Order: sequence, then C-alpha cells, then structure tokens
Amino acid sequence: MTDNRRQELLTPSLLLWWTGLTVVLWIAGYALGQPAGLLPCAGSAALFVAIGEAGNAVRRRIRAGRKARRI
Repeated sequence: MTDNRRQELLTPSLLLWWTGLTVVLWIAGYALGQPAGLLPCAGSAALFVAIGEAGNAVRRRIRAGRKARRI
C-alpha cells in the first residue's frame, strides 16, 4: 500500500474513532451523574486516540524488527 493511500484511509478512521469516543465519553458522563461539556470530552478523546495510535506504531515497529531478525 502506498503512503498516500494509507493516509487516505487513516484520516477518516481517526476521525471516526475520535467522534465515537467523544460521544461515548459525553454520554457516560451524563449516565454517571457527572456531566462534562462536549469540548472537554473531545479533548479527552483526542488524547486517548493519540495514545492509542502511538502504542500501535510502537507495536508495529517491534513486530517489524522481530520479522527482520528471523530472516
């Protein structure tokens, strides 16, 4: 897969994860009796998505390094 095609797939995926997580955090706040505004929920969701993507990148590098050593 080319880098451009990967970027085309990554951007909507991240946007979808961020939007979904924002809504989940917002609804969970109301359900638990501690409502927060939509903006703080969006910020938290962005942080969670960034941490998840960083972890995924580390996982892929480790896996690629193991594959390279096997050959």
